[in-house]
Amino acid sequence: MPSQPRSPVETTLLLGAIADDFTGATDVANNLARQGMRVVQVIGVPSPAFDPGLVDAVVVALKSRSIAAADAVSQSLQALAWLRGRGCQQVVFKYCSTFDSTDAGNIGPVADALLRALDHDFALVCPAFPENRRTVYKGYLFAGDVLLNESGMENHPLNPMRDANLLRVLARQTDGRVGLVPFETVRQGVSVTRAALDRLRADGYRYAVADVLEDAHLHVLAEAVAEHPLVTGGSGIALGLPENFRRAGRLGAAADAADLGSFAGPAAVLSGSCSRATLGQVAYMRERCPAFALDALSLAEGQDQVAEALQFAREYVGDGPVLIYASADPATVKRAQDALGVAEAGSLIESALAAISRGLVEQGVRRLVVAGGETSGAVVSALGVNALRIGRQIDPGVPWTATTGSDSVALALKSGNFGGEDFFLRAFQVL
Repeated sequence: MPSQPRSPVETTLLLGAIADDFTGATDVANNLARQGMRVVQVIGVPSPAFDPGLVDAVVVALKSRSIAAADAVSQSLQALAWLRGRGCQQVVFKYCSTFDSTDAGNIGPVADALLRALDHDFALVCPAFPENRRTVYKGYLFAGDVLLNESGMENHPLNPMRDANLLRVLARQTDGRVGLVPFETVRQGVSVTRAALDRLRADGYRYAVADVLEDAHLHVLAEAVAEHPLVTGGSGIALGLPENFRRAGRLGAAADAADLGSFAGPAAVLSGSCSRATLGQVAYMRERCPAFALDALSLAEGQDQVAEALQFAREYVGDGPVLIYASADPATVKRAQDALGVAEAGSLIESALAAISRGLVEQGVRRLVVAGGETSGAVVSALGVNALRIGRQIDPGVPWTATTGSDSVALALKSGNFGGEDFFLRAFQVL
């Protein structure tokens, strides 16, 4: 169906999202585009002069998940100021569906600061995304069939999650009260859920964690918070928010919202994530494509693995996609961290993958899949990317994107936990 014409009021920026990492930003942008919104993702806080064009939503991708809480707050408030300056009508603070955060933050401190800046006192907390097997029941976050702290996230190198109770986790990060909207309420629909949220707010709660077992529950919650200036959560809640604007007559149809055009040419995968899902994807691709492994200890010893990886790519790219990876099992990661320190081990890998991405593009690679939030941030920075157009979905939570400008590069920025075993190879089929 062709796009319907939109009136001038409908071209106003309706929704703004502030994401705490790059893949998370792409994830939420993907869900907005799936619902017919024209979306641009910007890398870092845009300059005052940046013009996103005629779009319905702008997603600001920060790299604030694992930095000091004060810095995360500062960056998030700058992003909020830019969005409000563009007339944004509702703001989403997007964090990971695994609620990655330490007891010091950063989810609580950032949410608190955004509420104060918006002169509001209450927000939904909804990391659930059943389509990606993230559900919440009785306030406990599940990854698939197991509690979050039994899913492998307890071994996360930066933000180990050892408590699946979201009320407890968030309460340790904020001085506001944290309540629960239980499954029994959400399943009764919008009016009952909205009333429950209103009661929690009237009783002095600052946050409401919501139980979600099905994607339909996300749509119930999204409609219930249509008038809230701030919504916090994973990308799942974004599935229902566009319809609020459509019901209000402020959003038309856009069948071509996710059309990037065609891309061809050399292709590569860069993987820095050590999640279980990515390790399986790396193993699957290694059996089918040329692969080159990076190692933090070798980099620390001065081995020029960047040059070696680029030489490897020159030899094999063009015959099909190639894989360059630093993904490793928890024991290998721990050995590197024990020897080098957590920050140094991570920095060496990120810097190497960033330099390799730049070299690959210089060699003519125009289709690039990147796995891992920190890795994706390093890559887009190395490539000098300041904005991305959002394209079609590869897997739930992961779309293709394209850099703006004349010499466009197609990028798929994948959160470590997302995607099926064959994700890397299937991504190029989708494109």
